[in-house]
Amino acid sequence: MISFPIIRVITKIIIPYILLFALYVQFHGDFGPGGGFQAGVIFASAIILYGLVYGLPAAKRVAPVKVVEKLIALGLVVYAGTGFLTMLLPLSKGGEAAQANFLNYETLNHSLNHEWVPGGQHLGIFLVELGVGITVTSVMIMIFYAFAGREPVDAKSGKSKIRRESAKS
Repeated sequence: MISFPIIRVITKIIIPYILLFALYVQFHGDFGPGGGFQAGVIFASAIILYGLVYGLPAAKRVAPVKVVEKLIALGLVVYAGTGFLTMLLPLSKGGEAAQANFLNYETLNHSLNHEWVPGGQHLGIFLVELGVGITVTSVMIMIFYAFAGREPVDAKSGKSKIRRESAKS
């Protein structure tokens, strides 16, 4: 893509808007359409676009494989951790304490200022959607890395074209 400077410039201009739109979808997913999955795919599309235009090594410098792998685990921990937290916190029913179910957001209710710290349903959905968004973004980037990093294969012989060509020289 070095010979296409217009595509490179447009890509640098459009990527921040793609990321901003992904954040909008992520943080407004509990009020309307969107949420973690959609935002994760949109966010990953910005990295994938960067990789398609500037090359796989450049994309791996922006989002290193080790960081992406750790983000997959972090997203799962945020999602599952929210569920386990709701199971561990007591649920008050009529003055009697009872254990809650997985992702029962009523246990997240608190008496703090709800303007600054959301409680209950809103906090639970926010954390779950955040975990889903992080995981989906990371997995989509890893899928792109896996496919984009493959060596070309000769259809007839089934062997790598790169190895065969380098053996001839």
